[in-house]
Amino acid sequence: MDAEKKALLSLHLIPKIGNVTIKNLISHCGSAEAVLNLPQSKLLKIPGIGQKTIDNINSRAITDYAEKEFANAERQNVKITSYLDKDYPFRLKQIPDAPILIYTKGQFPIHRKQPTVAVVGTRNATNYGKKLTEEMIEKLSPLNPIILSGLAYGIDIHAHRAALKNNLSTYAVMGSGIDVIYPSAHQSTAMEMQKAGGIISEQAFGAKPDAFNFPARNRIIAGMADLVIVVEAAKKGGALITAELANSYDREVGAFPGRIGDTYSEGCNKLIKQHKAHLVETADDVLYIMNWELENQAAIKQKVLDLSSLNEEEQSVMNTLLQNNKELPIDLLSIKSQINLNQLAGILLNLEMQGIIKSLPGKRYLVA
Repeated sequence: MDAEKKALLSLHLIPKIGNVTIKNLISHCGSAEAVLNLPQSKLLKIPGIGQKTIDNINSRAITDYAEKEFANAERQNVKITSYLDKDYPFRLKQIPDAPILIYTKGQFPIHRKQPTVAVVGTRNATNYGKKLTEEMIEKLSPLNPIILSGLAYGIDIHAHRAALKNNLSTYAVMGSGIDVIYPSAHQSTAMEMQKAGGIISEQAFGAKPDAFNFPARNRIIAGMADLVIVVEAAKKGGALITAELANSYDREVGAFPGRIGDTYSEGCNKLIKQHKAHLVETADDVLYIMNWELENQAAIKQKVLDLSSLNEEEQSVMNTLLQNNKELPIDLLSIKSQINLNQLAGILLNLEMQGIIKSLPGKRYLVA
């Protein structure tokens, strides 16, 4: 068992600690192992860390729990991937609140150059919404996109099944433990998905599908996607949360408009009216929005930003730019990335020579 990953899992299993706090602890101490071994007196000096969290960090029960999780994963053919691993989903890694760890089952790692479309919507899908979902995925199939959703009733399950029908990879992000398929009626679909796609969760084994897990689940869907499509949605609900999160992560959002007064079109119409989503009527609109092209009805031309070939400092600069609308002045970029100006100037020059960023007037830098 990898000691650092075991330490990460131990931190991940501490109740109510949160991903941002864990990353701050690791940044402060240098590694997850170092966090677990740090004396209580020094832990108390770290901002935002209270006595209850410290007691959990020092608890033998947490490390025992982590060992049981790894044993469960091995027994159930589940892969536990940390944000430090190379095969962690690279789009997801770019968001500020990315999960420290994810549990995955099926075909992983996800192919980084395939376009990823999240299709979300109401659990109470109408026949119109189901038809839109099926037609859009069928017409996008020559792109060979990954279809991402949440395995729920309604639009989600129709998106997964339409993907399978068209021989596409499809992944479900769940709000329960990876061994707790919810709803249970979708067990057979979840099993079929694992042949060319899979299921994903950040929850521990046995976690129930509690309501508070689903907004966290929605951020993973938004973070993993190039584009989020809302097919049908009421004026409040999980699909709108996913769309809002996607906007905050600088992802593209599209929505199908609906008839005025229809309950499950109110959310989509609201997103479009507030300029939070592109109006989508057909798959052709998706191609236009994303600047995706079909070649001979079979291939995809898509520029996907791949940070894996960059060194640690270059990745830090790129992630900072991506988390700030892709553009920052050099002084603010230095502060946010915590890299001094002299060193940063050299890094920016290298990135510019690679064509990854552009320099703008006023010492501003933009992701190309």
